[in-house]
Amino acid sequence: MRAASPPLSHGVNVLFIVVDDLRPVLGCYGDKLVKSPNIDQLASQSIVFSNAYAQQAVCAPSRVSFLTGRRPDTTRLYDFYSYWRVHAGNYSTVPQYFKENGYMTMSVGKVFHPGVSSDYSDDYPYSWSIPPFHPSTEKYENDKTCRGKDGRLYANLVCPVDVTEMPGGTLPDIQSTEEAIRLLNVMKTKKQKFFLAVGYHKPHIPLRYPKEFLKLYPLENITLAPDPSVPEKLPPVAYNPWMDIRQRDDVKALNVSFPYGPLPDDFQRLIRQSYYAAVSYLDTQVGLLLNALDDVGLSNSTIVVFTADHGWSLGEHGEWAKYSNFDVATQVPLMFYVPGMTTSSASRGERVFPYLNPFSHTLGLVPQGQSKKMVELVSLFSTLAELAGLQVPPACPETSFHVALCTEGTSIVRYFKSSEQKVQKKKKDGCDDINTCCNEEHPAFSQYPRPADTPQWNSDKPKLKDIRIMGYSMRTVDYRYTVWVRFNPENFSADFEDVYAGELYMMGTDPNQDNNVYNDTSHGHLFKKIVGFLKH
Repeated sequence: MRAASPPLSHGVNVLFIVVDDLRPVLGCYGDKLVKSPNIDQLASQSIVFSNAYAQQAVCAPSRVSFLTGRRPDTTRLYDFYSYWRVHAGNYSTVPQYFKENGYMTMSVGKVFHPGVSSDYSDDYPYSWSIPPFHPSTEKYENDKTCRGKDGRLYANLVCPVDVTEMPGGTLPDIQSTEEAIRLLNVMKTKKQKFFLAVGYHKPHIPLRYPKEFLKLYPLENITLAPDPSVPEKLPPVAYNPWMDIRQRDDVKALNVSFPYGPLPDDFQRLIRQSYYAAVSYLDTQVGLLLNALDDVGLSNSTIVVFTADHGWSLGEHGEWAKYSNFDVATQVPLMFYVPGMTTSSASRGERVFPYLNPFSHTLGLVPQGQSKKMVELVSLFSTLAELAGLQVPPACPETSFHVALCTEGTSIVRYFKSSEQKVQKKKKDGCDDINTCCNEEHPAFSQYPRPADTPQWNSDKPKLKDIRIMGYSMRTVDYRYTVWVRFNPENFSADFEDVYAGELYMMGTDPNQDNNVYNDTSHGHLFKKIVGFLKH
């Protein structure tokens, strides 16, 4: 990988791709089962962050956080039911900042979470130059469109479909790709720089995708999660009871007990198979979009960012869905393609992103550069500003409700220079003794609210008024440390004197976070560290 050169000159475009519920099950992240040749091809020209984390593992809070560059305690959005400009502060967003700097800003698909949390407008016209596009068929997402073995239609979790039988003969992500390509063709003739955000919905549930993608994943190749049982020392407050999947017709028919289940093994395999199939379907859409960037001749003058709003548990710890502080829920893919910086510029006419068919391509491409640094999605705002040659917004003061333009995440462009070769010379990831772990790099912080200290019907998505406990979590190379403390939703305050439970996982010996050693270890210094960070 070349040493990082100065950011591109003014005139660089941004293609910002954000995916719903995508954990890093991608070839470029070392997953051996998945077929993701187009995303892997993007990675082969990008700097890839292997330790990137969302600030809250649920759609609206995560998206508002990374699009404003503020943490959930500053956006005051932990659910889906408030608009930050009204309830917290009139914070600028990433697209708004680009728009104010002369960019044409456009939104396709799910970028902001629709509804109250983006003022029923995806924050238009603040953030976008033209009204955001939503696929006309997304309204059918949760309808009965899944054909059962009896030939009848159901609203299932596992939902491979014949696209020609779908309403409109298409699917929402296909429509989003088509619209994004249309906009690229419009922009190629304009002299104006653009910021195009494209939000893909799969692999969000229901796992509804063209059924041919099942062929890539024969059921005999699908295993259970490596740790499918609820860990013995997991505090009940930390568990999410996956209510949203319980409400689907195929899961309802299994009559699974609340809150811990488990789901039958054969059905767990079906979910995992369909999640992977949905990821390959997503990969084709990303591939078509990037191929179009080549077609319009803009690959050499466009930064491409690829990430997700959070992960999704696939049976690990006996959990499904997001709604927790574990890595499987908080870790996301994150990569940046910056022409001339992460890769040398292609010659005129040379293709950077030819479309790759997942049914015939197994490339095994490796990332152009890889960083194991702990990074957070809240850093996207300052990072994108720096890459585009815009003035980087200032760091937020301790209290920033009154400050329109500032960020709580520092730019990670400084990490673009360190490649995998340098990383490998260091000690292996993780250490076993918390008292000898001395890695002082900036941790990644996440948080999750709960209505009570045991699993309830609303534990996954408590409304603000029902939140009583907040789990604050700190992830370093060496450990994940979480404290569940009393939270007052009326004044948004956390009481660190009142700790309900804690979790501590040592990554060196427990990479899957199954053995909670919180009660067997002295960790006062970690408590001080997390409190110190959250109070500043």
